Amino acid sequence: MLNVIQAERLKWRRTFIPKLTWLAPAVALLLCAVLMGGSLFQSGSYNWWYTLFLPGALSLACSLALLKDAKLKYRSLLALPFTPGTLWTSKILACTGWLLTTLAVFLIGVTAGGLLFGQSIPLWNGLAGSVLIFLTFLWQIPLCLFLAARFGLFAAILLNLFGTVLGVVEFDRGGLWDYIPYTITFRLMCPVLSILPNGLPVPADSPLRSTDMILPGTLVSLGWFALLFLLTTLWFRKQEAK
Repeated sequence: MLNVIQAERLKWRRTFIPKLTWLAPAVALLLCAVLMGGSLFQSGSYNWWYTLFLPGALSLACSLALLKDAKLKYRSLLALPFTPGTLWTSKILACTGWLLTTLAVFLIGVTAGGLLFGQSIPLWNGLAGSVLIFLTFLWQIPLCLFLAARFGLFAAILLNLFGTVLGVVEFDRGGLWDYIPYTITFRLMCPVLSILPNGLPVPADSPLRSTDMILPGTLVSLGWFALLFLLTTLWFRKQEAK
């Protein structure tokens, strides 16, 4: 499996994906440094990162990871001596590695910026927030790969960003919205980073500061990841018969 993942990553060399790993967090941090700076740098950077830049960059990375194979209708991919399930899993794991790397780049950058402009979010909170963002964004990888395969690059990006905007608007609605994966990251960042999705601080007496939803929200997100992993793998297996 490691060789398959490595081969998958080798195909990225002449794509925008490697540059996107550091460019997406760099642009988010630079914009916040220029437009905000000071005590608002870290909170603004985190807010723009998980509500805008990361969803867009992840959608683009997944779409580009699939683009070359999709143009060839997966003939070159399916000709390899591996099962379709293994090939699809390698794509998901390669994109998972990309997500983890770009989150690490952002965490290093926002921490360094905090030393320069003033630290408003403790390092441990930032680390916990980054881990939760990673766990609650995993489900987007199989979804974005599937959307890119079925509808193309731009449609995948637009559909995922539409879901993200919907999550920002409805994150505190409660009820069934607590189980919609697009809302979970924004709700979990409230007690961990003390930031609302609109960038404002969470009021001291707000129930959104409660940590009770962190574990259930994370488990629901991982459940969505497992479900989408299974469904998209079954879908990809059918491509072999076409």
